[in-house]
Amino acid sequence: MPYRGRLAPSPTGFLHRGHARTFWLAQQRAAGGTLILRNDDLDRARVRPEFVDAMFEDMRWLGLRWSEGPDVGGPHAPYTQSERLSLYRASFERLKAAGFLFPCICSRKDVLTAAGAPHDSEDEPVYPGTCRARRDHPLDVNWRFRVPDGETLVFTDGHFGEQRAIAGVDFGDFLVWRKDDLPSYQLACVVDDALMRITEVVRGADLIASTFRQILLFRALGWTAPAFYHCPLVLDETGKRLAKRDASTTLRGLRAAGWTAGQILREPTA
Repeated sequence: MPYRGRLAPSPTGFLHRGHARTFWLAQQRAAGGTLILRNDDLDRARVRPEFVDAMFEDMRWLGLRWSEGPDVGGPHAPYTQSERLSLYRASFERLKAAGFLFPCICSRKDVLTAAGAPHDSEDEPVYPGTCRARRDHPLDVNWRFRVPDGETLVFTDGHFGEQRAIAGVDFGDFLVWRKDDLPSYQLACVVDDALMRITEVVRGADLIASTFRQILLFRALGWTAPAFYHCPLVLDETGKRLAKRDASTTLRGLRAAGWTAGQILREPTA
């Protein structure tokens, strides 16, 4: 199948050096194939129009080019997630009808408390199974995917090699549809990657854990998962991963300080 890659920024802040390195690598790996730009704008609380405009501006300043996307068009438009809600809902209903999901009234705080130990990782803790047996539910409820406890999932990453995780141990039941009537990142990402016929996903190493969840969703929906290539993270001077809230590492901030696109792309990773 011809190569189809994608750039999938979320306009919840200004892009930083880490985004630049990942997107540049995605463009290199898509050489000779098709590169799609997708606007992952489902975080209603944090998405702002100015971040969307800055996203296009910063990516073009870096020298990124794509052949399909919200500002280009193409056979699979629209490419903005908030315009694709009916597609996500259809897949959600399929999963629910097939018995893969269960309603859950637990908040993130409830899950953290039930874990019984400090949780420093940005990845969610293993769900304790509080609502697994629940049948009746209020209207404003989350829906979780019931993972196959004890199954070892394996995929070969294009950069880090073989990756393994045990369902129910390394990760637990995860959100698919939120009580604010929006799909989770995991579901929206899988639906889009499948329908856009993505052959390889290039993204940061912090999303390796999400890959195992998404593999389960691809399988449950009867789709073949793409290949995955997770990039080493770009860290700040203290060894921490970059954040959009840190203006000193954003592309706009660096450009204002006199940095060139070439300098940003040559910065070391960890």
